[in-house]
Amino acid sequence: MLWWALAFFVVAIIAAVLGFGGVATAAAGIAQVLFYIALALFVIFLFVHLFRGGTAAVT
Repeated sequence: MLWWALAFFVVAIIAAVLGFGGVATAAAGIAQVLFYIALALFVIFLFVHLFRGGTAAVT
């Protein structure tokens, strides 16, 4: 999910440099939403892992 956020961020920077303001704004908005979703999922999974007391499965 963070890779998608980074990809949209790069698209936004390139579009802004080339003068495509609408595309840059849309891509930056999508990148921001994806980043916050990834951050929320990270916190949720962190709390689930801490409260369950489990260990990470390494295969």
